[in-house]
Amino acid sequence: MRLLVLLNPQAHSGRAGALLAPLQTACAARGINAELVLTQGAGDATERIATLGTGIFDGVVAAGGDGTLFEVVNGLMQRPAALREPLGLLPLGTGNAFARELGLAGADWSAGLDLIQKGQTRAVDVGEVTAGEERFWFLNMLGAGFVELAGRASLRFKKLGRHSYTVGALSALAQCPSWDLRFELDGEVLEEDTLFFEVANSRYTGTDFLMAPDARIDDGLLDLVLVRRANRRRILRLFPTLFKGTHVQAPEVVCRRAKQIHVLAPAGLGCTVDGEFIGATPLTIQCRAQALQLFAPSNSDQSA
Repeated sequence: MRLLVLLNPQAHSGRAGALLAPLQTACAARGINAELVLTQGAGDATERIATLGTGIFDGVVAAGGDGTLFEVVNGLMQRPAALREPLGLLPLGTGNAFARELGLAGADWSAGLDLIQKGQTRAVDVGEVTAGEERFWFLNMLGAGFVELAGRASLRFKKLGRHSYTVGALSALAQCPSWDLRFELDGEVLEEDTLFFEVANSRYTGTDFLMAPDARIDDGLLDLVLVRRANRRRILRLFPTLFKGTHVQAPEVVCRRAKQIHVLAPAGLGCTVDGEFIGATPLTIQCRAQALQLFAPSNSDQSA
């Protein structure tokens, strides 16, 4: 097996770069011929994958956090479908939300390497976003409203590691606006006074938030999770339920599924996508069914 491993040295507040030598040693011990490349900045991983020659590697690996995975996915999706290498993940970041879908706990990159070594792949869906002249793809989820404010706030608390998202969300409660949003889901119109929404391909965000408990990465659908406007006291009561996914039972929460979701209004509402801040409404979000092969357990082996 020959792998291209793109390692983001800035992941986990700059600590991931120290893992270059241990990763090389671990690959050699497993008989994996790995070309390890340190990414040089934002967009570097996307560019390297998008322009990669064909037939060179048996897989490409995102070694970093959710942002690194986002970049690698965007590089792969710029390639013709028949030329996309299988995708692997070594969780080295702060959040590592998507790693939960692979049964990987925390930053257990060694278990991620074991999973890749098995060579078992699974076809998974990818979300495709068109925002004006921008087009990009995601594996995890896209959100706007309060979750975008909370994501930006969490940047101030990166030193807290996996808890930075929780602290960021709580700090963002100081400003708690809502937006009159208009959606179109496979032709059905939905209008709500909205605190935030997430369009999810997978279940977890911010490491521990079970935002979309019913989402599946290979069902050909995207899950919309929308929280209506509520006062701060009610939001504080809802907040703990996000960790177990029971928030979807609350009357303030609306859940829908669709192959295509248009976010029509208002204009200019910023988004957070797999740990990145990119795009703004209006948006068109489509599910590209089983567009990537992922080194992953089968459905029966998937961790809950």
